[in-house]
Amino acid sequence: MTDATILFREALQSVYGPLDFLPVPDGQIHRFHVPGDKSGTLNGWHVLYLDGIASGAFGSWKTGGSNTWSSREPADHREAEQVRQRIEQARRQREAEQQRRQLNAANIAQRWWRDARRADPDHPYLIAKGIRAHSLRQRNDELLVPLYSSGVLVNLQRIAPDGSKRFLFGGRIKGAYSPLGRITPDNPLCICEGWATGATLHESGYTVACSMNAVNLKPAALALRAEYHTTEIIIAGDDDRLTDGNPGRTAANAAAAAVGGQVAFPEWPEGAPDDLTDFNDLASWKLSNGQA
Repeated sequence: MTDATILFREALQSVYGPLDFLPVPDGQIHRFHVPGDKSGTLNGWHVLYLDGIASGAFGSWKTGGSNTWSSREPADHREAEQVRQRIEQARRQREAEQQRRQLNAANIAQRWWRDARRADPDHPYLIAKGIRAHSLRQRNDELLVPLYSSGVLVNLQRIAPDGSKRFLFGGRIKGAYSPLGRITPDNPLCICEGWATGATLHESGYTVACSMNAVNLKPAALALRAEYHTTEIIIAGDDDRLTDGNPGRTAANAAAAAVGGQVAFPEWPEGAPDDLTDFNDLASWKLSNGQA
């Protein structure tokens, strides 16, 4: 164990919090569990070099982005160039690993989707949300929600009967989306977060693309704008009223601005609970109160 290895771990911990391992200084990509992520996941990555100036890079597959580190400032141009080359090598390794993970997930998604049966309309999640199955499929007791990028199935969201959700390990999310209805240049397109919200909007007559989360609203909207230049886009945002900064509203407004689209949020009637956040919540609450 070297001082540089300890210092590098301290740099990781300054971003992710306490870690229970020492980085491996072999110049290769290594995965690690990011504190706060789901148990068993390995979304973190790091690469560390010790020859010359100790330097490295690290980041998270889940959140994207990366950080670089070196034990000291380069003393001359030669050392500076060595650090630059290492950082570039780390970038190439990270991208190659990400592509490998995404390709593997896409292959699994396509196989599972091909072999799955039509979704049970009485699946507990669909009943709880008050929505139809539409084109979903089912594998054992899990609903399969397809995510596409440029017309290719790249990932699946798996929804268990209790409503818990998981994507395929390493699968692409950024810029991908799950469509409900046929997207055409002549009809308005609603882009929302979750699939249940999308189903509610689709059952109200809209063509919909579900980004699956707030972080992906803008990337999905940009991908769809690039494909459908003239289509009117409406971002149907979540209203996270009880969350600091209201990330649903923030993400929806940013996505609408990025693609020159409109933005819409649920209009809460008097008496609607504050923990309702999206269009499906609103529809379900109205139904339960005889207001549908």
